[in-house]
Amino acid sequence: MSTYVLIHGGGDAGWSWHLVAAELRSRGHEVVAPDLPADDAAATLTGYTDAVVEAVGDRTDVVVVGHSFGGFTAPLVAERLGAGLLVLVAAMIPAPGESPGDWGRNTGYGEAVRAQAARDGGRTGHADPYVGFYHDVPRALAEEALSRERAHPSAAAMEEPWPLDAWPDVPTRFVVGSEDRCFPPDFLRGLAADRLGVVPDEIAAGHCVALSRPAELAGLLDSYR
Repeated sequence: MSTYVLIHGGGDAGWSWHLVAAELRSRGHEVVAPDLPADDAAATLTGYTDAVVEAVGDRTDVVVVGHSFGGFTAPLVAERLGAGLLVLVAAMIPAPGESPGDWGRNTGYGEAVRAQAARDGGRTGHADPYVGFYHDVPRALAEEALSRERAHPSAAAMEEPWPLDAWPDVPTRFVVGSEDRCFPPDFLRGLAADRLGVVPDEIAAGHCVALSRPAELAGLLDSYR
């Protein structure tokens, strides 16, 4: 069985994976879902990577999974650990030398959000998190997620150039939430094709698929092995 290393997105904590982690453990896998450093304006992408690698320890047969902003950290972890598989879930896909702060402008993310919002009546990019992020998450679970929000990523990490010269030599899969109101699905499909050369798998879910469709996501992750 594998060790799934689950890396959370911006503002989140390892808790955001708890339902997926339970599903994976029920299938016999080991799971590591650490809290990345928060409330530290000087924390770096390297620091995030160090925190994950330390949490993994000497575990082997590693599958690294990154959600949302975790797309900047997950490839660094996968390379460091020599992972057998890297999976990005509704995630940012960095280019060499690109900072998270420049990613939106470089990829046309803002234009994609505006175009999708024009089609769906403003739900995409909506400021209300229950509309823009948690629209398909049970309300009590969404409220708990918001109560756990943390100051991550840091200002330093947002300005730090992504340090790899190329995408790591690790088999990579991508998962799109076809009802995502944060990263429009068409935008992510195009980005995955352009930057990774892959056709994503899709789940009928919003951005926080680990909370809204945990069993389905865990099944997909398990199938990739």
